Amino acid sequence: MHFYLPIAEMSANIFLFLGMGGAVGFLSGLFGVGGGFLMTPLLIFSGIPAAVAVGTEAAQIVASSVSGAIAQWQRRNVDFKMGTVLLCGGLTGSVIGVQFVKWLREVGQFDFIVALCYVTFLGTVGALMLVESINTIRKTSSGAPVTGRQSGQHSWIHGLPFKMRFHRSKLYISAIPPLAIGALVGFLAAIMGVGGGFIMVPAMIYLLKVPTSVVVGTSLFQIVFVTAATTILHATQNQTVDIVLALLLMIGGVIGAQFGVVAGEKLKGEQLRFLLAALVLGVCLRMAWGLVATPSELFSIGPVFGGGH
Repeated sequence: MHFYLPIAEMSANIFLFLGMGGAVGFLSGLFGVGGGFLMTPLLIFSGIPAAVAVGTEAAQIVASSVSGAIAQWQRRNVDFKMGTVLLCGGLTGSVIGVQFVKWLREVGQFDFIVALCYVTFLGTVGALMLVESINTIRKTSSGAPVTGRQSGQHSWIHGLPFKMRFHRSKLYISAIPPLAIGALVGFLAAIMGVGGGFIMVPAMIYLLKVPTSVVVGTSLFQIVFVTAATTILHATQNQTVDIVLALLLMIGGVIGAQFGVVAGEKLKGEQLRFLLAALVLGVCLRMAWGLVATPSELFSIGPVFGGGH
């Protein structure tokens, strides 16, 4: 069953995008990520223009993240104070990012920059998470003690000013690192069409030392608002949000997220990190291949705006 996408200006199979939305929604609930790092490349691989894929996926992430965030809130896994600080930085980053996207389209470099960002960030984060999770799993299997955050243990973050107490996360740290992390995630949300969970989750665990059980819900909480703002900005300034496509992805995403939350409760923290790392690296390798492989058409006639209409 095919339908027409007005903004992408192409016809597509309805069941294909419903299935894609459901699969990514499942990952959202399972890992506490928006799933954009997987969906945006899938949309591009399906023939959706890169700019439309980025703008539309931001809208889909809103729906799947709301569903997952509500489920995590019901389990008291959301640190609202930490999430609010992350959100303040995220909104600032998203505004800057949308303006950057507009400039990249004008100079015709948007598609290349999107692919390069995916390879760089996914490759780095995925590799670090994979190594850490494997080491943790090995220590757990051998019975060796797993080193974690200990009472009285401090890092350079504890020396920064503007400290705040986050009761749910049991932390007393500066507000600067969460603000900076939020700004980076907001910027990436606008550039890459992602919720930023693949950056947010490891940063909260390894840099801020937030308990893993709280990380997932708090990450989804800020993703909801950052991606909502990004969607509005892309729709009004870049006109790259395809509502028809977004609705299909949303329907599948909301359903899939509920199953993901249930599945996530059956896995240990290090197992979740290992699976997420493997998935991140898989997407990274596919995007890297697209940068170096010889295109099927060596020459093409396209619009002046890269990734636009």
